[in-house]
Amino acid sequence: MAGIASHAPGKAGHIDSSHATRPPASRIRYTEDSMRRAKFAIAALFIASLALLAGPAWCQEAPPGPIHPRADAPPEKIPAAELEKRAIRSRVIEVIAPVSVLDPKGEMILSLTKDNFHIYDNGVEQKIDHFDLGADSLSIVFVVETSSHIEPMFPAVKHTGIVFAQAVMGMTAEVAIVGYDDGVDLLQKFTTDSDHTQSTINHLRMGTSGSRLYDAMQRGISLLEQRPTPQRRIMVVVGEAQDTGSESKFGEVLRAAQLANVTIYSIGLSTAMADLRAPPPPPKPPFAPRGTYPFPTPNGQPQTPDLEAAMQNSGIDFSAIALWLIKTGRNAVGPNSLAIASKATGGLHVNVKKDGTIEKAMDAIGGEIHAQYTLGYQPSKDVPYGYHEIKVVVDRPGVSVRTRPGYFLAPPES
Repeated sequence: MAGIASHAPGKAGHIDSSHATRPPASRIRYTEDSMRRAKFAIAALFIASLALLAGPAWCQEAPPGPIHPRADAPPEKIPAAELEKRAIRSRVIEVIAPVSVLDPKGEMILSLTKDNFHIYDNGVEQKIDHFDLGADSLSIVFVVETSSHIEPMFPAVKHTGIVFAQAVMGMTAEVAIVGYDDGVDLLQKFTTDSDHTQSTINHLRMGTSGSRLYDAMQRGISLLEQRPTPQRRIMVVVGEAQDTGSESKFGEVLRAAQLANVTIYSIGLSTAMADLRAPPPPPKPPFAPRGTYPFPTPNGQPQTPDLEAAMQNSGIDFSAIALWLIKTGRNAVGPNSLAIASKATGGLHVNVKKDGTIEKAMDAIGGEIHAQYTLGYQPSKDVPYGYHEIKVVVDRPGVSVRTRPGYFLAPPES
């Protein structure tokens, strides 16, 4: 019988049922392909159903890029707790107070420890967080006048290069140099190369006759503000204690220095000595031919050459002389801008009249910088804004203490 694969042995006519019901191979392949296609169709239908269900949620997602609120949407309110945290952070600052301690003979005392010091902020004792003696990490800006008005003293100023490099700069300090006359120029960026610094000072060039002292000091403070906070910030100023043409106000300069913890050391050049040692001006031509008398003589006195000369001297501008005398007195014995700046920031000010004393003054400043104690503290978060008085007490009898008198704590919006 066609299509029968085999017969069971010993049983005539018996048919193997397993072979009798098996479909052809081509039909089996067709059935398997249909089942696979059906499975794929079901899976595709399931995925499409999920997409239809999730489609509205996808459409609600924000598009890429910044999110722009509606024009009529009210601004988001910052929680009160976060506002309080921000206010506290804006008012927490570190106050650095350089302190010089001298014995009755005027010698620096270098044997004190942290426990010997007590520092007060508006009468309230503060915890000393930072204590150091002769800090090695120094950032110094050397501000020097290059005006032609100090031409007689300018060679002596340039000769201080070696003293500055050795006594002030030392081995580890970084130094920038700013020169000023009618303008303010950055002559050297911050560097730890003492030889390069000495060369820059030795080769200073004379400028014009102006003296923008306050602008130069403000430039120095701006440079120091960019230095890392562990660095002690120092400005050394050498020039006359007068200003002409600055846009910066002296009070603003002092406030900026105090906020930035900048200590100002200064050497005041004598304006009077510069004027006296300057070359004499060329003689003025006579007012009238010799033998004539252009100036009237006092009543009842004859017109003689001697009396004429005396009357000619009366034509001098006395206002200029009075100004010169006042400036001389203030620079020599009274307060002036450089002395005030040094006192306001805890530095040392020295007035000089002779060339040789400029180097001595620079050496004295270097000695004090490297022998000063540095105290640092953080005011509490509830201290009021405004000016704060600093007082340092040393528990050693018979000593004198010099430090900065205070600082100005500005509100966040100022």
